[in-house]
Amino acid sequence: YLELCSPRKHGITRFSCPSQIPKCSYLIFFPRHPIASFFHLFFRISAIIIYLFCDWFSKSFVACFVVIIILLSCDFWSVKNVTGRLLVGLRWWNQIDEDGRSHWVFEAKKNSSTEAEARIFWLGLIICPLIWTVFFFSTLFSLKVKWMALVIAGISLQCANLYGYIRCKVGGKHVISTAASSFLGQHFIQRV
Repeated sequence: YLELCSPRKHGITRFSCPSQIPKCSYLIFFPRHPIASFFHLFFRISAIIIYLFCDWFSKSFVACFVVIIILLSCDFWSVKNVTGRLLVGLRWWNQIDEDGRSHWVFEAKKNSSTEAEARIFWLGLIICPLIWTVFFFSTLFSLKVKWMALVIAGISLQCANLYGYIRCKVGGKHVISTAASSFLGQHFIQRV
């Protein structure tokens, strides 16, 4: 159910089907997947906050490094495997064929997400790599070399998800059909 607050009627109206929702510019939309929306941002923001205030949490560089890497890894996994599929209907993965060549596979299903979920997903996906890029230049110019590996890991993990989802959004269907046909063709030729 979707609950909407209308400015004309000060009550809450429930709709069981999106086609029943009236077109009104003052409606408040809530995500259909609030837990996925929360975790889409939780790991990212936690890693950034701990990076910024690491000295307040712990004096140990290694402890901060490990915690941030774990948060970045959890973010990468959850965005790649869960929130992308639930919030915007996109999925990507890397497949290695029998020859050892790596192929990226992109999948896009019919858009069934709400506008709020799509905004949460894309803003989180785009803004966080930009923040890690700012951290990169900050560590570079302040000569904090020990943090450079962590910042590069943050940029790499965040940009891999960003690249994968942009490819899904822009050309997922074409790439899926090309990858599937070439993969099946290779297996058919090898069996014959």
